[in-house]
Amino acid sequence: MTLKKTLTIAGSDTSAGAGMQADLKAFQEHGTYGMVALTVIVTMDPNGWHHQVTPLPTELLQQQIDTALSTKVDAIKTGMLSTEEIIKIASKAIQKAGTDIVVIDPVMVCKGEDEVLNPGNTTAMIDYLLPYATVITPNLFEAGQLAGTGTPKTIEEMKTAAAKIHALGAKNVVIKGGKALASDKAVDLFYDGTLYKLLASEKVASTYNHGAGCTFAASVCANLANGLSVEEAVIEAKEFVSAAIAHGWALNEYVGPVMHGAKSRFGAPEVTVTTI
Repeated sequence: MTLKKTLTIAGSDTSAGAGMQADLKAFQEHGTYGMVALTVIVTMDPNGWHHQVTPLPTELLQQQIDTALSTKVDAIKTGMLSTEEIIKIASKAIQKAGTDIVVIDPVMVCKGEDEVLNPGNTTAMIDYLLPYATVITPNLFEAGQLAGTGTPKTIEEMKTAAAKIHALGAKNVVIKGGKALASDKAVDLFYDGTLYKLLASEKVASTYNHGAGCTFAASVCANLANGLSVEEAVIEAKEFVSAAIAHGWALNEYVGPVMHGAKSRFGAPEVTVTTI
């Protein structure tokens, strides 16, 4: 028996709800063999839970990438790439790997924080990552930054942002509206360059959603590695993360992570797909 090999180039979340820890859990749940090239270590102040992001030496990152690529990975996902230099290293890794399955999660802030990691990263992502993206999975804020439109607040504004991001090189765009939009559903927008599709599920009345974005993108990556079409991969990933949010739990007084094994244990909420 062989498993598809999925590599995440991402940061470590010491609380283990997001980052490469979330990616590896999602890869495992989807039956792929997850590997990681670690970019940064994120720690938290126990008094208030503010984040400290510490990049690893780029030489060490490159050694990790060389190790992983020597196994001939089937798919790559990126997460927290905290500097322009790290983004360039990730881009070169994607080109060297030769895989056509690349999922870009354009992480710009830590959960619960509002300070952009590095303002120059947006331009670097556009220049060095978007041209290789099979799928890119920004949230509303990230979509607005990449598209240069400001944060979308409506479906029409999401469509405008998705078109601009697609024009920058990403083959498929998923903008995660989630519960942030004024809607009775948790809505994401999928755009493949031709059709816009809304993916909707019931909103979950929970704040235990730490790691949802990482988990979604990792699920898309694993699904693509396992042979699903892009649309199938995105729909299943939304089911997976919806179930994970629905069964999220309190880690401590500050944060509640999603439950990565929820879909396999409890089933998943229905996701409806509508072409608009």
